[in-house]
Amino acid sequence: MRTFKHPLRDECDLRVCDTDRVHHNSSLLIFVALLPLAIMALSYWPVMVGLFNSWQNNDDYSAGQLVPLIALFLFWRERKLFRECPLMPCWTGGIALVLLAETVRTYGLMSRAHPSIEQYAIVLMIPGLILLVAGWRLFRSVLWILLFLLLMVPLPGRVHNLISGPLQTMATTGSVFLLEAFGVRVSQQGNVIMLNETTPMAVAEACSGLRMLTAFVIVAAFMAYMVKRSRLKKAILLLSSIPVAVMCNIVRLCVTAVLFILASSELAEKFFHEFAGLVMMPVAVLLMFAELWLLDKIIVPEPNLQNRKAKAAGISAT
Repeated sequence: MRTFKHPLRDECDLRVCDTDRVHHNSSLLIFVALLPLAIMALSYWPVMVGLFNSWQNNDDYSAGQLVPLIALFLFWRERKLFRECPLMPCWTGGIALVLLAETVRTYGLMSRAHPSIEQYAIVLMIPGLILLVAGWRLFRSVLWILLFLLLMVPLPGRVHNLISGPLQTMATTGSVFLLEAFGVRVSQQGNVIMLNETTPMAVAEACSGLRMLTAFVIVAAFMAYMVKRSRLKKAILLLSSIPVAVMCNIVRLCVTAVLFILASSELAEKFFHEFAGLVMMPVAVLLMFAELWLLDKIIVPEPNLQNRKAKAAGISAT
């Protein structure tokens, strides 16, 4: 006797099997990923403690503690991709990155003068573990998030000095130019601004704007990931965070100088270190959104290749 199978029931059974396979794959991915992550956390615990201390003790890189939290949010946002991604470990690429991370860590341990080099090994170890567990498909999908993790590590001392000095000079010169444009009598003596030729205002290294620069770059990288724009617009947005940070720091120094003249040095310093830092961040975000709006007006998206072919076919047919 022949049995009749309902086609809808067969389709439902296939959907149930696919759903079970996806949930099984997701559970397996979580289970397989937890073990190497736990081993890495135990091995790099002293390095992570040193990184946390750098965030707490160095104001220039205090914004770096937001990077792991933002990265976790971005990984959580891509959770559907992880469920659908098959486990295809890439042993060659994963082992190569793990060995490279251990080499960088060994160099950092041997050269105590460069602790940040040892901290960069964490950023190399994470993509190595992803390749070992999931393979190239997941690695390519989360590559932007992995590159974003570089922003959590403080710059090496030599690189910090190369950036901080020019930023300090640029902030001083730009503030003098802007104050003169608004009719304030100022003169520049190195990194000291003489207000009305009687009141000196020193632009110290802490006023160079490096702290604002690191924070703005982190915010711009997060915005570039979240907004739905072309890669060109995202790259422009990320690169423009540097001049935006420099300009905001110059404006902050100019307002501080006016408070030096009209009020007192105590009020000016309080404004510079407390209130201005909170105000400049939303101002920078608004400037970046305005930049995206301007880019949408200037850079017109090109038509799709299929539309081009269709138009070309229509022209040739006529």
